[in-house]
Amino acid sequence: MLRQERRVLLRQLLLMPNKWTAKWHHTMATIAVLGTLDSKGEEHGFVADAIRKRGHKALLIDTGTLEAATIKPDITREVVTRAGNVDLQAIVSRRDRGEAVAAMSRGAPVLLARLAAEGKIDGVISLGGGGGTAISTAAMRALPIGFPKLMVTTLASGNTAPYVGVKDVVLFPSIVDVAGLNRISREILSRAAGAICGMVEAAPPVAADKPSIVASQFGNTTECVTHARKILEKEGYEVLVFHATGVGGRTMESLIESGMVAGVLDITTTEWADELVGGVLSAGQTRLEAAARKGVPAIVTPGCLDMVNFHGPESVPAQFNGRTFYPHNPQVTLMRTTPEECAKLGKILAEKVNLSTGAVTVLLPLRAISVISAPGQKFYDPAADHALFNAIEKNLRKDIELVEMDCTINDPQFAEACAQALLKNIGKAC
Repeated sequence: MLRQERRVLLRQLLLMPNKWTAKWHHTMATIAVLGTLDSKGEEHGFVADAIRKRGHKALLIDTGTLEAATIKPDITREVVTRAGNVDLQAIVSRRDRGEAVAAMSRGAPVLLARLAAEGKIDGVISLGGGGGTAISTAAMRALPIGFPKLMVTTLASGNTAPYVGVKDVVLFPSIVDVAGLNRISREILSRAAGAICGMVEAAPPVAADKPSIVASQFGNTTECVTHARKILEKEGYEVLVFHATGVGGRTMESLIESGMVAGVLDITTTEWADELVGGVLSAGQTRLEAAARKGVPAIVTPGCLDMVNFHGPESVPAQFNGRTFYPHNPQVTLMRTTPEECAKLGKILAEKVNLSTGAVTVLLPLRAISVISAPGQKFYDPAADHALFNAIEKNLRKDIELVEMDCTINDPQFAEACAQALLKNIGKAC
């Protein structure tokens, strides 16, 4: 999708929730049935018929390339590829399946986003294996959060992050391959059609128009975020809490970039520990940049930078033998960061905050940055904490406010200080 067109579509899509709410009160919706109608036409036709039987319209969109469609689409593959400025005939002549999937993955997002922005579709469903899932979920990720999107796929297990991204794409296991109609596939596809119809029929409650604040949270910082959230809500803000699990941080950053956020309560920056050390919950190297670059008022703390996340104990790489571990639950094993790692993390955090063009405050809870790093707990390590705090102070821009408090991160006074600092920074931006 071209950058300019992305910006135009984003502005249009941000205005859509009220339109959706109005349409959901009507009895009939239009659901896009998107897929490769050359290899899976029969199956998509079955789903389209099931949607029509429930009183909705089905808009068949063909993303096939190498063979002729087996059922007639409402929107042809030529229209899809034109949306992505792709020469379909050239691709067909080369008969390169990988190139064809990549081409459709460029065109389908542009087309689907345009149809949604124009109010011509109210939901989308697709069926596929590897190629079809890649194409259709790319299109679904171009739609805003809240827009109904459902993918029936053979890949609804394992690492689904590449397909879901930071959007609310529902992955529906196909159980059997999407390869013809049989006693299993008819059951699954009928239920999937019912699910997408239910999604478009569900009218979200109309919420009060409050300015939004986003917050990052882990189990080890829940008390702090909960207390700060209550203070901010009393001041008239809606607080959206994101679990700092990698995808949570990326989703929060995406929402900040959209321009819909009034402030950022970044209590839990732990995803940087996973990015640096090699844990499983990294949010990528741009974590902490959205608020800074957009000038959104923020507070930042080093919450849970004492821990790196792995799955079960057997998933921990051998290179970490001898380190300090804490079994959070049977599926999550935490590893304590070392003083050397903490020094690097402090420098990274400071450098990211230094990008800030708006009001930002860094707050340090000197007694503990998580529940389990407090005195007497498994991850208590004063040398590591000192290395972290010292690196932050040494590398932080001198004009950025730094507040040190003699308490743990979950003490009420620290939560109150975070909330009040954020309110002060938001006031500066008004």
